[in-house]
This record gives sequence, C-alpha cells and structure tokens, in this order.
Amino acid sequence: MEGLNLINFQPHKVVLIILLFTSSFNLILALEKTNVEFIRTSCGLTTYPTLCFNSLSTQARVIQTSPKLLAQTALSVTLDTTRTTSSSMVKMSQVHGMAPREVAAMKDCIELLNDSVYNLKQSLEEMSRPGSKDSGLVMSDIQTWVSSALTDEDTCSEGFKDDPKMKSVVRGKIVNVAHLTSNALALINSYASLRG
Repeated sequence: MEGLNLINFQPHKVVLIILLFTSSFNLILALEKTNVEFIRTSCGLTTYPTLCFNSLSTQARVIQTSPKLLAQTALSVTLDTTRTTSSSMVKMSQVHGMAPREVAAMKDCIELLNDSVYNLKQSLEEMSRPGSKDSGLVMSDIQTWVSSALTDEDTCSEGFKDDPKMKSVVRGKIVNVAHLTSNALALINSYASLRG
C-alpha cells in the first residue's frame, strides 16, 4: 500500500511527453520528406533521373538539401560502383577461351576503368576539401576529371564493337557506371552553377 502512495501519477505530464514525442517524430518525417523531394527534384535535371534517385535517396538524411553533399554523394556512389565493376572486369578477363583480340580489348577496358577510378577519386577528394581561394578553378578541374572518367567508360565498351557477344557482356557492366557518372557530372555542373 505504501508503494502506491509514492507513485505520483500526473496524466498531464504523460500527455505532454506524448505530444512532444509525436511533434518531434512529425518534424523528423517532414524533414526526411523534404530531403527526399530535394533529391528527386535535383535528379530530374540528370539524364537518368530514376537511376539518380534510386542511387541517392537512401542517403537523404546525410545529403539533406545541400547541393554540395548531393554532388559529393553522387561521386562517392559512382566511385564505389566503378571500383566494383573494374574488379568484376578483371575476373572476367581471366576466363579461359577468350580470343587474343578479346583479351587485348579487355585489358584496354580495365586500364580505362582504372583511369576512371583515379579521376573520380581525385574529384571526390577535391570536392571534400574545405573551400579554396580559387574555387572556380577547382570546380573546373572536378568537371574535367569526371568528364574524362565518362569518356574512359564510353571508350571501354567501344573496344568490343566488332565482337557483339563480348560487347553485350561488357556493355552490361559498363552502362550502369557510365550512367552514374553522367548523373554525377550533371549534379556537379548544377552545384557549380549555383556557386557562380
């Protein structure tokens, strides 16, 4: 009986706590929705908006509504995918039974993908640095590196134009990387234009 007297039940405090929790939860949901809509709208400016949204929307909480974080995240996703694709191409090149011409084209493709990885890595590192005095030049360098990565990826699949079967296999692996790179470049260009 004495224990019941110690409990000081105050319904108004419980209601207040529930209201605060609900309000906080609704605010978080509203911010999440705003972040996701920002990504959807920004991806609408890219050549492959569905791929853009699908590859970036899971990072909405990190990106928030920052064009810079959006471009950085797009670069990061592209770099990771390009590395994975490059590793996959190395494994594919070790399959026996390929004609010498196919082996040579595969080696060229792997070299191009490695160059693409290097350019994307340079871009991401530069974009992650705190502001520099000549930010226009830095953005120009980033745009050049990402454009170069895209060219490398396109050139890779062209090496198989005389071999429809291999071109189809390689293109299947490269096309996603090229589309992600194209989207990243569009988001970088958009961010650069905001900076003037």
